[in-house]
Amino acid sequence: MSQKTLTESGREGAVAAPADVSAKRWWILAVIALAQLMVVLDATIVNIALPSAQADLGFSDGNRQWIVTAYALAFASLLLLGGRIADLFGRKTAFLVGVVGFAAVSALGGAATNFEMLVTARALQGAFGALLAPAALSLLNTTFTDARERAKAFSVYGAIAGAGGAVGLLLGGVLTDALDWRWTLYVNVIIAVVAFAGGWILLHNHRDAANSKLDVPGTLLVAAGLFSLVYGFSNAETHDWSSPETWGFLIAGGLLLAAFTWWQTRAAHPLLPLRILLDRNRAASFLAVLISGGGMFGVFLFLTYYLQLNLAFSPTKTGVAFLPMVAALMVAAQVSTTMLVPRIGPKVVIPLGFAVAAVGMAWLTGIGVGSSYLSAVLPQLIVTGFGLGMVMPPAMQLATGGVAAEDAGVASATVNAMQQVGGSIGTALLNTLAASAATDYLVGKDPTNKLVQAHATIESYTTAFWWSAVLFAAGALIAFLLFRRGVPEQDADAAPVVHM
Repeated sequence: MSQKTLTESGREGAVAAPADVSAKRWWILAVIALAQLMVVLDATIVNIALPSAQADLGFSDGNRQWIVTAYALAFASLLLLGGRIADLFGRKTAFLVGVVGFAAVSALGGAATNFEMLVTARALQGAFGALLAPAALSLLNTTFTDARERAKAFSVYGAIAGAGGAVGLLLGGVLTDALDWRWTLYVNVIIAVVAFAGGWILLHNHRDAANSKLDVPGTLLVAAGLFSLVYGFSNAETHDWSSPETWGFLIAGGLLLAAFTWWQTRAAHPLLPLRILLDRNRAASFLAVLISGGGMFGVFLFLTYYLQLNLAFSPTKTGVAFLPMVAALMVAAQVSTTMLVPRIGPKVVIPLGFAVAAVGMAWLTGIGVGSSYLSAVLPQLIVTGFGLGMVMPPAMQLATGGVAAEDAGVASATVNAMQQVGGSIGTALLNTLAASAATDYLVGKDPTNKLVQAHATIESYTTAFWWSAVLFAAGALIAFLLFRRGVPEQDADAAPVVHM
């Protein structure tokens, strides 16, 4: 893997990766991408299978959300710990343990005989995913040291991170229709076998922070803080915002994260060295990932409902309907990371991507009860996907670029945590706003009339889309204000990177 050395001037310079790693780097990218796809898929692949799983295992509608939330809670709260473990004990070790563990608990979930067994397996999936995801991203960051090749690698990785949710919907629909809901979990075993074999053969176990120690108080504070934050926003979906189970956990999460930040300035071996956050472009990139993660749920969640419930699409057809968005996102990822950012910098590219995505979401509010997919959904999906492809891959690249080798794992974990927390916040906010819009629409109307019900549902969807557009527009403004002018030094050439 690449190693970083601190020069006398205080700059971090990248040393070329060993020849054997360099020669295998594109195969390593394939293995990393496969493992990342497995983690991202599981955020959505189970969603389409939930009705079948519920009918099979007999759990209530109230418990249904915990199949999704258990994964998100464990994943978000343990990500920074997983990233630091990768730095301390070696990225290959963390990667392989994460792959094996993820596969094992996926098999456990597939074999579930009751709700408790399934929700436990989902929580354990989140825990092993929190170890695997930052190890995969930090391996990518330290394997590709050439600026142009690194841009290409991150275009692939960012496209998977952005489009994996849609691919999960497609694969979940195909597996549920063709086989059984349990195969949405069993499929991870097949993916893991390939990823483990590739990782075992190709990866080297580099320990850049081997002389550091685990920050136990910091780990407890950030895990509890992120758990409380995600749990509080998750409760907003099933409880009122005035419920103590919502605002109480949100306040507790904020206080715990504030205490974590304070502790990181005093800890001898901080879990999240604040130097990682002090680079202006990196901080802006973290916020861009957070905002894009939140806004994307306006596409995946509510459009899935619309396609299945209003346009009567099957689970498989729903997944196929998202593929044009995936294609647009992948094209934009390649263009933005390899051509645009290296030439004109992120201050133009990322705000423009947010603006394009905002236009796509605003355009999507034109859906109606009898709308056609080809005219009212497809063009809007392509525009939104292209915009997100200009945001997520370059933001992920900049968020981890120029980080000292011993901090690569925890920086990568922070990126994943931002995306996960953003998704949790976006889900809660958009669900609440959508539900309120449907309730307001029904005031003074006959709620038993099926046409009125259909229009109320459309009102809830379009409200969610409008707020997603607002979120993306805010992202455009924030990114424009925060990103530095010009081309980032690590993208312009292989020169050392200066930290603030």
